Order: sequence, then C-alpha cells, then structure tokens
Amino acid sequence: MPNWLRALIAGYGAKKLGGGCISTILIFFVLYWILGQGGCG
Repeated sequence: MPNWLRALIAGYGAKKLGGGCISTILIFFVLYWILGQGGCG
C-alpha cells in the first residue's frame, strides 16, 4: 500500500473516530501503523 494511501485512510478514520485534537492524532498514528503492518494479518 502506498504511503499516501495509508495516510489518507488513517486520516479519514481518525477524523471519524477522534473526538479532540490529541485523540485524533493518536488514532491517526495507530491506524497508520496498523495499515503498515498489513491490516488484520
């Protein structure tokens, strides 16, 4: 998965799930890392 696509998906998910500024950034990094690992397995 290209890095820009990972960032786009992680950013979208963080915007949907995040409440405040800090939590949105935290969720972005968590999703970005998960996508980088290859998803669920």
